[in-house]
Amino acid sequence: MAALLRRLLQRGRPLAASGRRVGRREARLGTGPGVAVRVRFAPSPTGFLHLGGLRTALYNYIFAKKYQGSFILRLEDTDQTRFVPGAAENIEDMLEWAGIPPDESPRRGGPAGPYQQSQRLELYAQATEALLKTGAAYPCFCSPQRLELLKKEALRNHQMPRYDNRCRNMSQEQVAQKLAKDPKPAIRFRLEQAAPAFEDLVYGWNRHDVASVEGDPVIMKSDGFPTYHLACVVDDHHMGISHVLRGSEWLVSTAKHLLLYQALGWHPPHFAHLPLLLNRDGSKLSKRQGDIFLEHFAAEGFLPDSLLDIITNCGSGFAENQMGRTLPELITQFNLTRVTCHSALLDLEKLPEFNRLHLQRLVNNESQRCQLVEKLQALVEEAFGSQLQNRDVLNPIYMERILLLRQGHICRLQDLVSPVYSYLWTRPSVGRAQLDAISEEVDVIAKRVLGLLERSGMSLTQDMLSGELKKLSEGLEGTKHSNVMKLLRVALSGQQVRQGHRLDCSLEPLIDPLNFLAGTELNVQGTRMKEI
Repeated sequence: MAALLRRLLQRGRPLAASGRRVGRREARLGTGPGVAVRVRFAPSPTGFLHLGGLRTALYNYIFAKKYQGSFILRLEDTDQTRFVPGAAENIEDMLEWAGIPPDESPRRGGPAGPYQQSQRLELYAQATEALLKTGAAYPCFCSPQRLELLKKEALRNHQMPRYDNRCRNMSQEQVAQKLAKDPKPAIRFRLEQAAPAFEDLVYGWNRHDVASVEGDPVIMKSDGFPTYHLACVVDDHHMGISHVLRGSEWLVSTAKHLLLYQALGWHPPHFAHLPLLLNRDGSKLSKRQGDIFLEHFAAEGFLPDSLLDIITNCGSGFAENQMGRTLPELITQFNLTRVTCHSALLDLEKLPEFNRLHLQRLVNNESQRCQLVEKLQALVEEAFGSQLQNRDVLNPIYMERILLLRQGHICRLQDLVSPVYSYLWTRPSVGRAQLDAISEEVDVIAKRVLGLLERSGMSLTQDMLSGELKKLSEGLEGTKHSNVMKLLRVALSGQQVRQGHRLDCSLEPLIDPLNFLAGTELNVQGTRMKEI
């Protein structure tokens, strides 16, 4: 590596100190024969899983599965002051809901457990002790008040706050005196001036001389809990992590982590920092946006595959962006060398269209369609309950026909229990006066339509039904075809105009109820025409 760096510098190709890619296509993935690929998703349980976290988890998952590796969930819960009850369980629940369950986790266990940092404190204590013995770390006795004053002074002078390394060069005698008064000091890591350069698999060659802009960082707090910098290094080493795929906000900190690996005598993993997932306007995703949590999307009826599809479609890592990709297709097509440094802009207004495509795919799969029928039954029961005049509408045959007829038209299963489709489950309240206002031939039209539907051995298609209704209209003096269609629409659905359509003589607003009447053995709607 050192020889390569010298050659790059001699050719006038500067290191990507500002995050610029240099020779990204030549970056070695470290996935050759004999390499056990092990990646981890390591969120803090300070909130429920949101789209940004899902994207990081997904890229780790598909990278692991592409190379027959292991995907590990590790909870970084060392900051006890920000712990949110239920967040740890939610994170694992939502990964399973999304179809990307971890191979090893707090719930599933595994050979490298435990998988919560609060249960691994002994490992961090051992690493800290080793660093203290070699002089790579030292105790810090500075009070929180002094540190806060340093921060305020720096900000007042328009400088970046940093620790002034006051405790770095204390003698053993001074340390002993301080320990007598404060037996539990924080421990800081001694930053070296020459931070090593490293080759990031996304951003290329990087070097960040953190010692010149930062003070020595705390690696062990006075409460015995480690900070992120020490804990992630210790855990990645002991868990045998081969590749670290994480957000680009950690790119600068990697220099500190490499110095820790160096001080502990450990070999570091490969690093790949993923560009940020942003809102469509370029602003950061925030936990304060209530609509970015996975629980929200699950409750609203969005499918896991549609979320995986949209968060990869708006980014990079694939030969081309296309809608409708399934998880196996994402795994096959993913190429880490295609991930660029550009942030991904997420347009959630497109999510319904993504969901429509994936819902249509499920409807066309017989086994998946049976599961959708069960979910639809539960939705109808919940939405209408005691309003159901005829419980035959819950018959799986009827529901399956509805799904087949509406595939490609609905974006979510919940759409079928919205007011615009209520006529499928309950009889609309339509008064005779409403029908008489449309046509004076109400009784004649009703009788002819029922005769059409009751013809023995006749199976109506949409084209055939359209033709028969036009013939029916032609036989009525003084009644336009558009009025016949409007009358049938109101009688069957209770709607003057179907949502999203203008009132005209087209057949589409009627094809659903008439198809159900004509094409299923269940006569759950036939009584509506008889009641006219």
